[in-house]
Amino acid sequence: MLTDTFLQLVKKYSKDHELANNLWLEIFTRYSNHKRHYHTISHLEAIITDLQEVKLNIKDLDTTLFVVFYHDIIYKPSSSSNEADSAKLAKKRLTEIDYPVDKIEKCVTMILATKQHELSEDNDTNYLIDADIAILGKNPEDYQKYTEQIREEYTIYADFMYKSGRKKALQHFLQMETIYKTEHFIKEYEKQARINISNELEGLN
Repeated sequence: MLTDTFLQLVKKYSKDHELANNLWLEIFTRYSNHKRHYHTISHLEAIITDLQEVKLNIKDLDTTLFVVFYHDIIYKPSSSSNEADSAKLAKKRLTEIDYPVDKIEKCVTMILATKQHELSEDNDTNYLIDADIAILGKNPEDYQKYTEQIREEYTIYADFMYKSGRKKALQHFLQMETIYKTEHFIKEYEKQARINISNELEGLN
């Protein structure tokens, strides 16, 4: 499904099938890296599934989908520039398929927004960042699996360092007026997300 979604998307802008296949291979290879446990192809599938329910509300679906595919294409737990690096690569790749310049800029802005998950003036961005963190509001079993996968990705850090950073990230979400920015995601996930995050924080003490 994911392969078809991407190839059909590229096909709208480029007739170069070899290029399209190479772009997909790059995405698949990076998200399948053995060091990734959460930020994988499954994460992309989950985002697209969540966005299916609100796609009629998204003004620029093509750009939003490209953001899904590229937002974590570069992911190193030790780096603080993953979003910027991913946005830079996305810009390069979308330029190769002659994607409209204004839409490339929107794509870059949306990828950068996944760093802080703050409310945006652009509602497509709000839907995207909500879908990106939908896992926070899933059932406790799925949330537990997610926390274990994230810990696996950060094995380079000792427990005391990991817990300190994780607490900071979780508290960042709890301090927000709402974790989610759109009515659909607030209704669907807000309450459970706060329960899940609070429970994880208790376990980190």
